[in-house]
Amino acid sequence: MSANNDALRPANNDALRPANNDALRPANHDGALRLLAVHAHPDDESSKGAPMMAKYLAEGHEVMVVSCTDGSRGDIQNPALLGYAHADRDMGGVRRLEMAEAQRIIGMQHRWLGFTDSGLPEGDPLPPLPWGAFATFPLHQAAAPLVRLVREFRPHVVVSYDENGGYPHPDHIMAHRVAVEAFRAAPLAEEYPDAGEPWAPSKLYYDVPFNARKYETFHRALLEAGLESPYARWVASATEDDAEGHHPWAARHPVTTQVECGKYFEIRDRALAAHASQVDPNGSFFAVSLELRQRLWPWEDYSLISSSVGYPKDGQTEEDLFAGLR
Repeated sequence: MSANNDALRPANNDALRPANNDALRPANHDGALRLLAVHAHPDDESSKGAPMMAKYLAEGHEVMVVSCTDGSRGDIQNPALLGYAHADRDMGGVRRLEMAEAQRIIGMQHRWLGFTDSGLPEGDPLPPLPWGAFATFPLHQAAAPLVRLVREFRPHVVVSYDENGGYPHPDHIMAHRVAVEAFRAAPLAEEYPDAGEPWAPSKLYYDVPFNARKYETFHRALLEAGLESPYARWVASATEDDAEGHHPWAARHPVTTQVECGKYFEIRDRALAAHASQVDPNGSFFAVSLELRQRLWPWEDYSLISSSVGYPKDGQTEEDLFAGLR
């Protein structure tokens, strides 16, 4: 366990405190628990959380991934596929096939929430988002299908992004918003009354994919090995804040929980490579060797935001997203 013990107190947000209703949380007699990971696009589940999910699946727990959008407005990121006619014509179809292969590799359940990719607007000023895109929906409408899914799947743990979406893509920010709304509202019978029987998840986590300490560790290791580091610019800018006082890629919450899952990093690599239109096999996702990642940082990092089953004590780091539930 790495010594990341800074400010482990959870966010003080009473609106996210789970409903204290034990009737909505049946006793776990068989030991199997359920985790729901809410992601913006197909491929996000592989770049953020695949080893953690593989670990819990191997332990006999249930894991479901929700892809909020179809990824249809994504650009081809793999130079080897530039000009690939089918992808240009039907990106949504390509990404659906890629997601099916990633699901097969990881082994989790998967659901499409049913919204259209918003794309990543560019320009100054930024152009408006396309009509009907995910990030343009009123929150109540966008969250309704996820509330229904939470009440159907009955997860004990929900994992999504922080307020910045992990990085400021409109769909990632909206995925955060609908995940928080579903976590808040799913236990409340008077809200979304047509979305099934209420269910109260016990814990809400935000993924911390861009942990500065992690990438500083990788950056130093690559340089010490005489290799080029793709993280130099990111590490150098990690202290530069935006207008609101945040680095645009930095986590907004401290790491409270580190899940050791290095033995499953190989599954992450294969699942990520399955998203061939979006991932350059020679890019930064694969810049650090499997062996080096397993040795230097064999964890995935999370921030516990809300829990009805307790929080880590000051100065301590959780090792399990199901802590307090087993």
